[in-house]
Amino acid sequence: MANTPGAKKAARKIARRTEVNKARRSRVRTYLRRFEEALSAGDAAAAKTAFVEAQSELMRAVSKGVVHKNTGARKVSRLAAALKKLGGSAA
Repeated sequence: MANTPGAKKAARKIARRTEVNKARRSRVRTYLRRFEEALSAGDAAAAKTAFVEAQSELMRAVSKGVVHKNTGARKVSRLAAALKKLGGSAA
């Protein structure tokens, strides 16, 4: 357990930051799930809009430090490949 005042403050800050990051990660997963649902339904138009939203949310998580840059890029790349396979252009 934290003993010094500085360590106690750091523990409080970490707890707050963890809650924020948890919410951001959950938000990203929601957008990824929406994309997967549109993909499994076979709706290219809905998948395209869901892809744009998911890509935006993933890159936002990268900029906030919730997800590593390469992880975000890899996930976006895989989403684009899935969209292309469905028939909607990812670009």
